[in-house]
Amino acid sequence: MEKKYVYILITFIAIQLSVFIGMPLLYFTGVTLFNVEPAKMEVLATGIWIVFSFTAGLLIVLLLLRKKDAYTNVERSAPMPLGPAMIWAVGGIFIAFFAQIAAVLVERALGIEPGSENTQQIMNLIKLFPLVMVASSIIGPILEEIVFRKVIFGTLYNRLPFWAAALISSLAFSLAHMEPKHLILYAAMGFTFAFLYVKTKRIIVPIISHMMMNTLVTVVQFTNREKIEEMTAYVQGWIGGFF
Repeated sequence: MEKKYVYILITFIAIQLSVFIGMPLLYFTGVTLFNVEPAKMEVLATGIWIVFSFTAGLLIVLLLLRKKDAYTNVERSAPMPLGPAMIWAVGGIFIAFFAQIAAVLVERALGIEPGSENTQQIMNLIKLFPLVMVASSIIGPILEEIVFRKVIFGTLYNRLPFWAAALISSLAFSLAHMEPKHLILYAAMGFTFAFLYVKTKRIIVPIISHMMMNTLVTVVQFTNREKIEEMTAYVQGWIGGFF
């Protein structure tokens, strides 16, 4: 693997692990030096550190990518013209939506209850610290697509067929979300974004689809959540009749 890609992976891992140091330090500082109430400071420390670490991590990754040397087969291929690529970026939302439905149906057949604890925790944090939405809907998807599609999938795709490279990178993507019971759900999303990347040869395409997907989920959670859930359940039930 190219050296800059190794540094990108190290940066991403450091972001994930930094919470065990950064958040306690912020909490301790707020409570002891600024006399902030412990309960309030716990929320502030979590929100501030997530936004800070994600932003700092993205800046480092972008600096590492400033040299546009083509390393993977995808990067060396001619990219799709920007106009059609943007159509695929928008269409990717619908592809991802149906991939999620299919994954939920499979999980349900295996006895896995729907609903993501990870998503719910993020939504609860956004309610208390709205700026976290920037990290979850914009910065997070950019980082994840660079790490799991451009770096991991792209490197594997140099040596493996699409399905194998997509499978391995998608499993890594799933495990990174730390919800093993929804391994199939996250893997389906990983396959979708890998397909969009290979189809268009532009990493910006899965980034846009991923950002819009996360933003849509957040908007749904804070607007017509009950109506959307009812409609989604109806669609899943309708599709399930064909299996």
